[in-house]
Amino acid sequence: MLNRQEIEKLIREKSLVSKYIDLTIQLTPNGIDLTVEKIFEFKDCGTLDFSNKQRKLSECSELIPGKESPEDKFGWWLLKKGIYKIKTNEVVNLPLDLVGIAFPRSSLLRLGAFTQTGIWDAGFRGESEFVLVVENLSGIKIKQNSRIIQLAFLRMNETIEGYNGIYQR
Repeated sequence: MLNRQEIEKLIREKSLVSKYIDLTIQLTPNGIDLTVEKIFEFKDCGTLDFSNKQRKLSECSELIPGKESPEDKFGWWLLKKGIYKIKTNEVVNLPLDLVGIAFPRSSLLRLGAFTQTGIWDAGFRGESEFVLVVENLSGIKIKQNSRIIQLAFLRMNETIEGYNGIYQR
């Protein structure tokens, strides 16, 4: 697993992660915190099959954050118990010898919510999306640009062919 210094070096020299807000806050001893840009509600049924020929992503609608006062720069989302799709501000740019694995921030867990993510495959380039599950019966509030997950990077033997799916930037 890469440490903070290795991650920062790759960010500065190879654009491992871009569009971050503040590295001094987002870098952790063994990862980087990704932040919330947008939150979506699922609107319909999606489909999944073996070959992806019949895959259909669920339609989603963006939730608009509300400001508590007119002078606020950022707004809040009030999320009821349920499942949401999160899009991050940051863009990830993985070389062919790194994979990313994300974990919910412990602060999120303490609110009664958690995230579910896939692996960021070697060679993936793009914005990140994942699921937020709110289990707290009273819901939770999330402010725009909140740090929500920690992305850790693991070295692997370099692969010849990296990720080349529909989510590639």
